[in-house]
Parts: sequence; C-alpha cells; structure tokens
Amino acid sequence: MHSERPFTVRPATADDAQLICALLNEIDTIETGSPDTELHDVETDLAHPEVDLREDSWLAFEDGRLVGYALVWDDSGAERINTDHYVLPGHDAAGEHLFTLVERRAAERARANGASRAVLHLHLNATPTTDLDMLARRGWDRVRRHHVMTRALSDADLAVPEAPAGLVLRDCADEADRRRAHALIQETFSQHFDHQPRTYEQWLDDIGGGRVDWSLVWIASIGADDVAVLFSRNDRQTMAWIRNIGVRREYRGRGIAGYLLRYAFGTYAGLGRDTIGLGVDTLNETGALRIYEAHGMGTHFAVDTWEVVLPVVPAGV
Repeated sequence: MHSERPFTVRPATADDAQLICALLNEIDTIETGSPDTELHDVETDLAHPEVDLREDSWLAFEDGRLVGYALVWDDSGAERINTDHYVLPGHDAAGEHLFTLVERRAAERARANGASRAVLHLHLNATPTTDLDMLARRGWDRVRRHHVMTRALSDADLAVPEAPAGLVLRDCADEADRRRAHALIQETFSQHFDHQPRTYEQWLDDIGGGRVDWSLVWIASIGADDVAVLFSRNDRQTMAWIRNIGVRREYRGRGIAGYLLRYAFGTYAGLGRDTIGLGVDTLNETGALRIYEAHGMGTHFAVDTWEVVLPVVPAGV
C-alpha cells in the first residue's frame, strides 16, 4: 500500500549514525529475521571522504519518525556510481522521492567525472522492503545475485587440517603486510563483477582501517611468493565475517582457499564465536560457491544487485 502521508527530507550528519543504524536494523529484522547492521559500519559510510553528506545523503521522516535513508558515493571516478537506499514498508512515497534524489545526484557525479552516462548500482535483499514494482517502473533491472553464507562453529573446528605443502601464513600486524594484503585483494578480485580498483589509502577508507584487527587478516605464502589473502573481521555482534578470500590465479586448485577457510573457522572457534559468514557472487568463475558449500557453509539469504543507466546532460546544456 502506498503511503500518502506528508514527509520531510534533509541531509544526514555524522550525529545521525545511531538513528540510521536503528532504521537499518529494523529493516534487517523484517528482511532476514535479525538485526545485522553495526554502528561502526554506518559511521564509516558517513565519514567516507568520497561522500559529501550535504549533497550525497538524505533522511526521510514522517511524523518525526525516520522511515527512509539513502546515500550516493563514487569509487570509480567514471560512470559507475553506487547507492544505498532503505525504506520501511508502507512509506513508498518517501522511498520513491529518495530514488529521484539519488538518480539526480548520481547523474551529477558522473557528469563531474566526464562520463556520458551514469551506471548506478544498488544492493537489495532478494525480498526487500523496497517496492520492486516501483524500481522496475523507474527502469532498474536485476543484474547479479550474491548469497550471504553462514556456518556454525564448534570446538571441532579447533583441529585445523594440515596446510598444503609449503604454505605458511602470517598476519598483517606490520604496515608492509597491510599494503601487501591490499595488493593481493586488488589482483585476485580484478576480474570479479563490479570490482573497482582502489589505492591503498582509498581501501583503508572503504574498510574503516582504523577499526580493523590486523591480526585477523592473513597472507599465505609459498617460498618467496605471496599467493593468497584472507581478510576477516570480528566486530559484528551476530557472527564473525570473512570479507575477502583471494588466491592468485596460478595457485588456484591446490586447496589453498579451503585451508584458509578452515584456518579462519579454527581461529574464530577459539575466540568463542559460534557462527561465521561471508558473501559470494553466485556466478563467480573461480568456483567459490562450490568451495564454501564443500566446507559446510549454507545460504542465509540472497542479495541482488540492481542497475539503472541514466543519461547525463553535459554541463552548460
């Protein structure tokens, strides 16, 4: 049912982080059955240097209650623009207005980059609170699906299998290894859907580097060669989280990714976590989905990437 109640819209500020986090967790609970948004993630988004909150963020209120939130950012420097968009059920008018603002701003940012069009991407739960008919009407299409996969952890995971021959792990406590982890992620994800090259400093901004426990980011080496990386986090309330597993192309098929998974399972079981999760592109050509399933991970929920291509009016026209 479409809301006809009046709403007001204003930009977000850094002080709105808790308010936004509460809205996102309310939507998480509707979509997946439990809250899954952390305050530090919202704070990282709002403080990102590539976001101008006055121009790139919007909060929608009805009767003083926050019912919608949207954010635009550009990590491509070209036509590819990203957005977040959240709206509570029954507030469709506010939600659609936020889309109008998002699309307008995305076109402006693409034009500022010298692009002739804006290719805008949005990630939504496969069964979202957003009105999908409205999205389709506005010209958006589903273009990809990711699964959030989880696995229960227990004391049995403390017994990590033997590493593949010659494989040695080290953490990223040293700055040089953090830079190496970044380089390995850039290399191993370069062919993945929607990957945008990022400098080391940009990557730190993306991940909230000041909050990362670098003892939980591991580089795998064989002899003098760094061959793989696993980036994980222990700052989610609901589960431990693996953000990236990347194995260099010439070292794939040797059981390295599976070993890294098992090593992470053992580490987090030892830290007292009972669940671990990650996200995977269901069309990933490296066979990642099969590897995760083979190691006991199952789908928790699905996330779709939606896309719209917007014309950009040249400056001065």
